[in-house]
Amino acid sequence: MANELPKIHLKKDDSSEVEVCLHGGTVTSWKCRGREMLFVSKNAVYNGKKAIRGGIPVVFPNFGPWELGPQHGFARTETWKVHKSPEKDEDGNIVAILLLEDTEELRKIWNYNFKFWYTLILKDREFIMEVNIQNTGSKEFEFTTLLHTYFNVDVEKVKIQGLQGCDFIDKINGGERKETDKYVQISGNVDSVYKQTSNELLLFTGDHNIQIKKENFPDAVIWNPWSEKAKQMSDFGDEEYHDMVCVEPGYVSSSFKLQPNESFKAKQTLTCLC
Repeated sequence: MANELPKIHLKKDDSSEVEVCLHGGTVTSWKCRGREMLFVSKNAVYNGKKAIRGGIPVVFPNFGPWELGPQHGFARTETWKVHKSPEKDEDGNIVAILLLEDTEELRKIWNYNFKFWYTLILKDREFIMEVNIQNTGSKEFEFTTLLHTYFNVDVEKVKIQGLQGCDFIDKINGGERKETDKYVQISGNVDSVYKQTSNELLLFTGDHNIQIKKENFPDAVIWNPWSEKAKQMSDFGDEEYHDMVCVEPGYVSSSFKLQPNESFKAKQTLTCLC
């Protein structure tokens, strides 16, 4: 059950709070002005092994199928440490820091030394996720990473702005093409990797809007399984594709090479324009 897995809470006030499950470092709730911004499937599995279906799982060190280990890497199925418990900073924001680092077991899969610092900052209408990946070993490694953000929406009303003119890989229909529409709308199974996107995207939901700002995340993945694929996933309700869309900032269309003693830093800032 969800309440049996360890988690932390960032609470600004009664209408602004975040819940984070240490399994996968997965944000499972962000409420802004009392409204739930994120989608988590009613069929999500909380067994401490499988990735949680929804919220914001962390993808690292690989996006997609991986010959060395589980799809989307191990970060979303490992237990993260609480480096800094939620507390108020000098500006009145709530800050917490999680940490994932290499272990003997992880090095059997991926033989590198690293520290992944994940800083979460909750403001009145903003939720900030800061990624800091450090190479603590003596050899270079390559990785891809992504914040797999599921938004709680009526998908038939969704419009996504900021992708016009971007090249993207259409993983459903095959091939690479250029986005010609000002707004991306969802009317079927979509799984597209947009390259070199704007650092600011807007998600229009029909009754509230979300601004997505990203730093050093050049790509954005748009995903919705639609009806047929939804029925094939045991941890996703058959009709829940109506209730979500993923807009996922990442560094995934190519890998990042991280030298010893160097760091990769990136950030996602979500702002509720309610």
